[in-house]
Amino acid sequence: MISTEPAVLVLEDGRRYEGRAYGARGRTLGEAVFATGMTGYQETLTDPSYAGQIVMQTAPHIGNTGVNDTDKESSKIWVAGYVVRDPSRVVSNFRAQRSLDDDLQTDGVVGISGIDTRALTRHLCSLGAMRAGIFSGAEYELNAVEQLNAVRGGAEMAGQKLSTVVSTKERYQVPAVGERIGSVAVLDLGVKTSTLNYLAERGFDVEVLPESITAEEVRDLAPDALFYSNGPGDPEASETHVALLQELLRGGLPYFGICFGNQLLGRALGFGTYKLPFGHRGINQPVLDRTTGRVEITSQNHGFAVDAPREGVVDSPAGFGRVEVSHVSLNDDVVEGIRCLDLDAFSVQYHPEAAAGPHDSMYLFDRFRDMILATKTPALSEGDNQ
Repeated sequence: MISTEPAVLVLEDGRRYEGRAYGARGRTLGEAVFATGMTGYQETLTDPSYAGQIVMQTAPHIGNTGVNDTDKESSKIWVAGYVVRDPSRVVSNFRAQRSLDDDLQTDGVVGISGIDTRALTRHLCSLGAMRAGIFSGAEYELNAVEQLNAVRGGAEMAGQKLSTVVSTKERYQVPAVGERIGSVAVLDLGVKTSTLNYLAERGFDVEVLPESITAEEVRDLAPDALFYSNGPGDPEASETHVALLQELLRGGLPYFGICFGNQLLGRALGFGTYKLPFGHRGINQPVLDRTTGRVEITSQNHGFAVDAPREGVVDSPAGFGRVEVSHVSLNDDVVEGIRCLDLDAFSVQYHPEAAAGPHDSMYLFDRFRDMILATKTPALSEGDNQ
């Protein structure tokens, strides 16, 4: 049954949206953003990249397929708050184990329903992502000034290092599926389960590492490659991860990064990063792969981007040789991928594991596998000649 209890969404510019309480009751603060996917709400909610954000779904009807344990991308819902227009009154799917409202309440996620999400989307598109708060239950009774002051007292996304919140605390392994061809050290900055599974399916033992790992500890594992995952927060606040990557790149370790891992590669190469007005979030983002000329429809969730020259080959400001922008957004020309020409390293800004989303970019895991096999081939050939 849909709640009739009142709730309000308050933006830092003073705009207010009255609606109904959804999920847990209380107060939550975060950065208001919108996600444009028509499907995949469970994958969105359990994606650690959304930590610290109040996520609004632009699709009007949410919750009709319920939730299950199979499609979760992590152990819990990470969004700071949830905004929908019309929550489903019933769950109708043979895979459903619970309703979405059940999981929101279990994980303590304060939400709101029944607002004009089209108007909110247009507002955020015009003014950009901003701090916000959802107030329900006893918190709804606060006066408007108190609620607005609470929102304006919340943390800005810029400057936040959230990988310490979402990363695993202990190292663990996902074993290779089928024939083993090597191992990959994955720095967990907010990694999704699907990413680990796709790496394992390509024959890699996947060593998942906490974000506090040192270069010496990575070298002790003797991995065949390094992978930086997606994750929340400001890349400028993750200089320890940049320094770690620089040290391991200088040691010749092959590298692949996605989303946050793309931003950190950019910074490791000496480029800057900047905050986008309202980010790219959803499963319908068009990207051009300049290597193949192919257009991919991609799954994305990022509020920051790499500031690098879009055209031609340039020298890395940090001394890592030649670099080129390999992928660009067809919506706004944002850098969506980087390729190093003198190192075995590349990255993309989007989520090729397609959870949820299209499978256009799945080839990137194969490209990573082929790169690692190519680096191993000379050693194998030398052994054959001895």
